[in-house]
Amino acid sequence: MSEPSSDAGFPPIERASVRERLAAERAGTNAQIAALSRDFDAIVEANALVAVDDEHDPEGSSTAFERAHVAALLAQARDHLAELDRALERLERGDYGRCEGCGEPIPAERLEARPAASTCVRCAAARPR
Repeated sequence: MSEPSSDAGFPPIERASVRERLAAERAGTNAQIAALSRDFDAIVEANALVAVDDEHDPEGSSTAFERAHVAALLAQARDHLAELDRALERLERGDYGRCEGCGEPIPAERLEARPAASTCVRCAAARPR
């Protein structure tokens, strides 16, 4: 009889499924980053072609807002990609599915909704924002 593994109760077949899901989400996030980068570059390029005076040009403030909005979305996507990479590392180490705060298993429903989750709901709620 073999000892139970330390991978939060994930049998090898389920670990492969989790790995595939994380890889698919990672690919989608990379595609989102590429699209947002193109959008950001287009906004910057369009602004470089005209003399934009944000203070006096009625379009200037909306252009600045659009640029800031796309930059924020791009930062969020990059953060999510880093979270997915850390989730893949946890999966390889056998720590995936365990809360980094309390060490308890993260409920399957939470991992289904947020595959890169590193904490249970209770620990996530206790974090300062």
